[in-house]
Amino acid sequence: MAYQDARPPATLDEELLEAEAAGVLTTKTDDDRVAQMRTDLEEGFRALAHVGRAVSVFGSARTAEDDPEYALAREVARTLGDAGFAVITGGGPGIMEAANRGARDAGALSIGLNIDLPFEQGLNPYVDLGLEFHYFFTRKVMFVRYASSFVVFPGGFGTLDELFEALTLIQTQKIHEFPVLLVGSRWWAGLGEWMRERLLDEGKISPDELDLVRVTDDPAEVLDVVSSASHRHARIEADGAGGARE
Repeated sequence: MAYQDARPPATLDEELLEAEAAGVLTTKTDDDRVAQMRTDLEEGFRALAHVGRAVSVFGSARTAEDDPEYALAREVARTLGDAGFAVITGGGPGIMEAANRGARDAGALSIGLNIDLPFEQGLNPYVDLGLEFHYFFTRKVMFVRYASSFVVFPGGFGTLDELFEALTLIQTQKIHEFPVLLVGSRWWAGLGEWMRERLLDEGKISPDELDLVRVTDDPAEVLDVVSSASHRHARIEADGAGGARE
């Protein structure tokens, strides 16, 4: 393909990841890309430094408002918010909207970390603190750094990506004793069975690693597990401190 026939990248993620592909125009230098990554991280650190206790909630953007999973996500987030936890989501529709809405119901801080996508989804109307990220990986840092746990509802590739990234970070001891809860026992049952029959029985993981996830349908149990991770609860940044914490 001739360079003049190449198309512009739809997002900065594509511009970065397809920079060596002939079919996509290169619109930035590596120095430009690194500068944008730095901006994403700096803005995220600055905006979230004073959040305090928070939980990241994931799930499908395609879940309708009249779906029982939407109602459950809203209830779980409200329960967490009533207990003083901020709620962090991807800021989009579906389960993300339900969780932000539940946080709003409780008067808790409702955070949305949006991502630049070719199909613009925008922030849902229940986000109090919204941020826009250009790169998936910089956004992922925020989900883990500022949360004491992950609460994961049924979802697609993006949800599974966040789930298994968290499990990998725990398995490799990049983060410690970070609760991961799967909400919706009937929906997650097949994955749990596959993990036991394939990953565990074939020696791909050890028995204790199978216990890194907990499955529940009970908002009270979610709160109990999240609350038990007290060492993970964020310490508030001291005013004007770059890395020091109170």
